[in-house]
Amino acid sequence: MTNGRKDWARRRGYTTRVTGAMLVLLACASSLAQKDADWAAYNGGVDGDHYSPLKQINRRNVHRLRVAWQFDTGEKGQIQTNPLIVGGTLYGFTPSQKVIALDAATGQLRWKFESGVEGTQPARGFAYWTDGNESRLFAGIMNFLYCLDPATGKPVPSFGENGRIDLRKGLGRNFETQSIALTSPGVLYKDLIIVGGRNPETHPAPPGYIRAYNVHTGQERWAFHTIPLPGEPGYETWPKDAWKTAGAANNWAGMSLDAERGIVYVPTGSAVMDFYGGDRVGDDLYSDCILALDAATGKLLWHFQGVHHDLWDRDFPSPPALFTIEHDGKAIDALAQTSKQGYLYLFNRVTGEPLNQIHEHAYPGSNVPGEVTAPTQPLPDWPAPFAERQTLTGDMLTMRTPAAHAWAVKAFRDLRSNGQFYPMTVGQQTVVFPGFDGGAEWGGPAVDPVSKILFVNENEMAWIGGLIPRDKSGGAGEQVYKDQCAMCHGEDRAGAPPTFPSLVGIEKRMAVEKLTDTIRQGTGRMPSFPDVTGDHLQALLDYLRTEPSTTANKELSGAAPASPAGTNSAGTGVYADHCAICHGDQMEGIPPSFPMLKGVGKRLSAAQIVQLVHQGKGRMPPMPNLVGPELQALLNLLGAAGEEKAESADEGRDAYNFTGYKKFLDPDGYPAIAPPWGTLNAIDLKSGRFLWKIPFGAYPELAVQGMKNTGSENYGGPVVTAGGILFIGATVFDREFHAFDTRTGKLLWEYELPFAGMATPSTYLIDGRQYVVTVASGGRDPRRPVGGTYIAFALPK
Repeated sequence: MTNGRKDWARRRGYTTRVTGAMLVLLACASSLAQKDADWAAYNGGVDGDHYSPLKQINRRNVHRLRVAWQFDTGEKGQIQTNPLIVGGTLYGFTPSQKVIALDAATGQLRWKFESGVEGTQPARGFAYWTDGNESRLFAGIMNFLYCLDPATGKPVPSFGENGRIDLRKGLGRNFETQSIALTSPGVLYKDLIIVGGRNPETHPAPPGYIRAYNVHTGQERWAFHTIPLPGEPGYETWPKDAWKTAGAANNWAGMSLDAERGIVYVPTGSAVMDFYGGDRVGDDLYSDCILALDAATGKLLWHFQGVHHDLWDRDFPSPPALFTIEHDGKAIDALAQTSKQGYLYLFNRVTGEPLNQIHEHAYPGSNVPGEVTAPTQPLPDWPAPFAERQTLTGDMLTMRTPAAHAWAVKAFRDLRSNGQFYPMTVGQQTVVFPGFDGGAEWGGPAVDPVSKILFVNENEMAWIGGLIPRDKSGGAGEQVYKDQCAMCHGEDRAGAPPTFPSLVGIEKRMAVEKLTDTIRQGTGRMPSFPDVTGDHLQALLDYLRTEPSTTANKELSGAAPASPAGTNSAGTGVYADHCAICHGDQMEGIPPSFPMLKGVGKRLSAAQIVQLVHQGKGRMPPMPNLVGPELQALLNLLGAAGEEKAESADEGRDAYNFTGYKKFLDPDGYPAIAPPWGTLNAIDLKSGRFLWKIPFGAYPELAVQGMKNTGSENYGGPVVTAGGILFIGATVFDREFHAFDTRTGKLLWEYELPFAGMATPSTYLIDGRQYVVTVASGGRDPRRPVGGTYIAFALPK
């Protein structure tokens, strides 16, 4: 074994002892064909490196791959499952989250488990536990963690409540109103299964606690509070008592494990609400962190926060990959964490010390009332970001056609674009680039432990977003919509199809019963909303039957808000004479020197504003002569003429709504920026040097027109083998399953799937024959069909 392969074996629990007397025997044994090799953990191993030592399929023969078998689930819907293969059996999910067991050599169905719970969320994999005598298969189905007998598919009744745990329980809140789904599998350590969960992006959301359960009984062994309780470290990074109502800071992406040391590595996401943090002023530990926890006790060993006070939904999107590397002349056990920002973070996984120096960089503050942005954000010095373009500029706009370019130039003039960590504002859309889906996404990277090369696919798409003051004047249904739905579907209900479908005219396309079930149970990226019941549910259903407001569309357009002069000309005149020179014609200000005055009447009482006017503050001079009708007119304009109101407990919480997830697309639906729109990268972990970078993915209709190698959006990760092959599906529009040469990035083989492969593949060996299996389901291209098929490839016999 090479040092790299010894390290790989050790991290998966294998040990190798070599004595002088055994060398001849080992030399002979190495020529014998290996008979069986499993894919026994999510992404191939608890170390998260997506690596297989198999090499029967290699650079020389991969072009000969053929379909070995197919299994059609008989359902239609996106499958993101990385299949698990243990002892000749493949375990997978159907689109509705039924668990299936197939003969991994033939694709024949062995058993199917139907929980009775309608599964509507992603299900990316399983955890398989065995002590050599007894085995258990753990599957997340919505808010339940099931423990199944892997031989029969039947629940193990001694685990939890008749074979399952309800993950909504034990969070310190009314469990019946909580929304949580186990979309990525837990990780196993000795007799514990450690899990996180996917939570909503806005209030109300449960806290994203990390919890460990006994694999035999389902009893909770420990919990780590990602939103700290009083007396716990990190509590001071939130407002007082935030733990009572704050939500998320959750692990939806999965975890990695150093089994030898008993350390579990947990990447976390943002706190809610994702894009406005007026109710969570502070750094908000332990959101957006890599947590190193003692797997036996949950004790925090070290942490790194990648984004302070996140306002951009910059979750760490996948489990880190563990590997060993030479650093400063020493062998260092390390981890690599990819990010939505397109940066790669490297750490000594024992101490938490960065291997690529990380420095804090200053970024602009927010001009949104109540928001207090972090003054700095951490970025590594090297490698360069794999999402190469970090700021969208006018010279990066599409040239696909003259008409598309002209449209993009005009649209771009109305947008704010200033790179990473540029806070959103009110009244104008802000470019988020790379977009909300990365950069890197949940598929994660692959690491070759021998060559020390990391491979990562990434999206290079621009998205736009903004904030709008929460208008409480609408009816009950409109308020429910703004609280729970507008985050994704937008104030105008137009959405960003297909990921966030339009809700305009939804009552004509979906029966009220189906719509009700979708609200209660969620679907795709939409979480469940068990707290929307009774009159609130009926009010929401009634609201969805109404026509969208044209006012919302104006708010989304990016145009500046109308002048208030038409309704209060006297106040407008006073404002223009005394205030506009510093605070702007539209009260937008230039924070922090000249604060925004929009909505100041909701933040300060009339008496407080009068005091500021008469006495001044900071750079603002006193204006003692502004009295009488002029002062009253100004107060009226600022919305502060009424009686002072006592603040409610929710004051500042969701004071602003997100305008919705919007991709920056041209009128034909293609990215409004120049290619590449997705890339595949190989990075030398020893030097940080890019060995190769290629466009990844294509639009077939553009390729026919001669516009090839554009890259495209891609979801699902790579697998790397000792045969020198990188296998990956992931590309949304061309439906290809690919095999690349790991040395050069050259495409060696591809196969057009019946549906796009939005999942990470697996590879395994049965009776001396190597297979590569992936899932074809589609679901992200609205122009193409959706299915649910498992397809395995192998060399001809």
